[in-house]
Amino acid sequence: MKSRLIFGAILEHMANGADRFFGALELVTSQGTAISATISALAASAGDSLAVRNMGDNTKPARILQMWTDVQVAGTVRIRSPKFHDNVQGIRFDTLVSDPRPLLPWGVPALVYGGDVITAEMAGSAVAGDIEYLCMLLYYENLPGVNVTFLTPEQVRARMVNLFTVENTLALGTGGGYSGGEAINAEFDQWHAGSEYALIGYTVDGECAAIGWRGGDTGNLRVGGPGDETERELTSDWFFRLSREFAMPLVPVFRADNKAGITIDGVQDENGTDVTVNSIFAELKK
Repeated sequence: MKSRLIFGAILEHMANGADRFFGALELVTSQGTAISATISALAASAGDSLAVRNMGDNTKPARILQMWTDVQVAGTVRIRSPKFHDNVQGIRFDTLVSDPRPLLPWGVPALVYGGDVITAEMAGSAVAGDIEYLCMLLYYENLPGVNVTFLTPEQVRARMVNLFTVENTLALGTGGGYSGGEAINAEFDQWHAGSEYALIGYTVDGECAAIGWRGGDTGNLRVGGPGDETERELTSDWFFRLSREFAMPLVPVFRADNKAGITIDGVQDENGTDVTVNSIFAELKK
C-alpha cells in the first residue's frame, strides 16, 4: 500500500494539467579521513546534515533517490535509519575503487521521515590522509519555505528552443568537502536575459565525488550528481534520467536573470584534482 501512495499527490498534480511541480532536491554528502577497515561512522560534510529536514507533514516520507560512493580502497558502505526495514544493517553495499556510480535501483527510493537522522557508515582505506565519501540525493515533496520548479522531460522537450552548454573549471581543494565554487556564468556568459533554462545533465573530465548547483532557483539547496568522468551517458541526462525512472518531475529550472547567484561546486578528495564541468541546459520558451 505504501508504495502505491508514495507518488500519489505528485501524479494527481500532473494529471490535473499543472505545467510544473514544486518540491525540493538536496545533495547530502558525508565523509571520513583514514576510515578504518572496519565499518565506522561518517560525518556530514561542512554545510550538510544527516538529519532529515522537517516537512510540513512529517507523516509523509522524504526519499533517498540515489546514493553513491567515492573511495580509494574497496570496502563497504551502509546507511541506517529508525524507519528502515532494520536499523542494524539497513541498506548496505560493497564499494568499488574510483567508481562513483549509483548504488540504489533506479525508480525505487529509500523512505526517510522528517526528524530522522541517517546513520552513514563505511569501511575504508585506513590510509593516513585518504578522504572518502558517501553522497545521497534526497527529494522532499513538501518543504516549508522552499518552492523549486521541476519539470518532466516531456515538458522540457515541448518548451525547448535551444540546447545550451556552460563550461566551468572548478579549482577543487585538498581538504575535503565542497570546494571550487564559482558562479555558473563566471567563465561562459551567453545566457539570454529573461529566459528559463532546464538543467538536463552534465559531464566532467575528471573524477570527483559529486558536482552540485545551488541558488535561489533551488531553494538554496544543492542539487547534483556523481562526478563520474567515464560514464558520460549516465550524467549527460542525469536529471532527465531521475525524472523518467521515478515517474515524476525532477528536472530543475533556472532563470537566466539569477545567473550570478547560481553557484556550481564539487566534492574532491585529498588529491585535489581540478574538474571541468559542462552543464547541459535546455532554453525554454518564454
